[in-house]
Amino acid sequence: VTDRQNIQLHWVRVEDVPAIWKTLEGVGLTTAEACGDTPRVILGSPVAGISADEVIDATPAIDEIQQRYIGSKEFSNLPRKFKTAVSGLQDVVHEINDISFVGVVHPEFGPGFDLWVGGGLSTNPHFAKRLGTFVTLEEVPEVWAGVCGIFRDYGYRRLRSRARLKFLMADWGAEKFREVLETEYLKRALPDGPAPEPAPTYDRDHIGVHRQKDGNHYVGFAPRVGRLDGATLAKIADLAEAAGSNRVRTTTEQKLLILDVAAERVDELVDALEALDLRVRPSVFRRSTMACTGIEFCKLAIVETKNRASTLIDELERRLPDFDQPLTVNVNGCPNSCARIQVADIGLKGQLVLDDRGEQVEGYQVHLGGHLGAQTKNEEDALDGAFGRKVRGLKVTAAELPDYIERVVRRFLEQRGENETFAQWTTRAGEADLS
Repeated sequence: VTDRQNIQLHWVRVEDVPAIWKTLEGVGLTTAEACGDTPRVILGSPVAGISADEVIDATPAIDEIQQRYIGSKEFSNLPRKFKTAVSGLQDVVHEINDISFVGVVHPEFGPGFDLWVGGGLSTNPHFAKRLGTFVTLEEVPEVWAGVCGIFRDYGYRRLRSRARLKFLMADWGAEKFREVLETEYLKRALPDGPAPEPAPTYDRDHIGVHRQKDGNHYVGFAPRVGRLDGATLAKIADLAEAAGSNRVRTTTEQKLLILDVAAERVDELVDALEALDLRVRPSVFRRSTMACTGIEFCKLAIVETKNRASTLIDELERRLPDFDQPLTVNVNGCPNSCARIQVADIGLKGQLVLDDRGEQVEGYQVHLGGHLGAQTKNEEDALDGAFGRKVRGLKVTAAELPDYIERVVRRFLEQRGENETFAQWTTRAGEADLS
């Protein structure tokens, strides 16, 4: 399970691929435009249509974009990939997508979306910028096509390292981008709109048991670093069916949700999931440790990630069994940040480092204190995320990783102020305390 709500299938034999494609298409799934210089999968809230808290259900807009534009020659040759998020809740990392529509309520026009453009991480991270426009549900596909058209027509193609939309936005600024969108592509002005209300980032994974607006419940659970085997996937389907559900959704945090569970069936489902090591009540470390595919399956990776992150969870649970503060640990196998290392409390970028004997071994560069959006519900700058800081010269070998994280977490617990988060603490902590 990826952090873009996808499912990756591994250990596939090439002769089985046609049958796999046919089977996926038979249930409405596709591998089309999963890579390449095209619009990638559209992120949407996993609780769209069922959450009592969502501003608006974005599903019709996502379906319309999918039907009208995905696979179209109009957007099949972009300068680079183009990532989209559309949600009535702030649970789809809207701050770091090329284009995001975030649910807001306009004082005159009612529920709709705030438009964000130009986000992305990799080796040159940028937060998306608000254009300050209000977009209705019906307008989302047209506005999406306009922004994608700007990227196609004005995006930088000469150097692939600067071919993402974030670089065009950085050069133009939000004001010019909005002007070009309205005058050249939409042929009309969009109304100004409000910014999203502050929302805490630790609610984004939907872990636990939650009431739906129809009176049923959804159950969110945490596979270990997003990895599942085929037998476990089949068991999840059986459990969902036994609980009266036919819907399972993925999140941007490598988690899964079973929807539409009646109240009287919740406890039985939770117990069955826990018995499969699919935690509905996970430790902080199980809940918030995420890892990219790593060297086992990715040709760009430099180090192993999944097994190492799984071992790290076990070690931290053993060493810090009572730790209960929100803490994200994101492990990436290379500099490209598929696991979003710059916006994690502890982000680990895989690279080769020298150990005490001067030998080259797998290790990580450490980023500390990154976050998206709100850190507390009352934080004044709740909409302002921050990229993690790097401690000068700090690189940790894979073998040293559990010791290092335990050491830093214990210092945080010793020094934190009342209600202070890990990210807030890192902004004032000295480098000696972070090493």
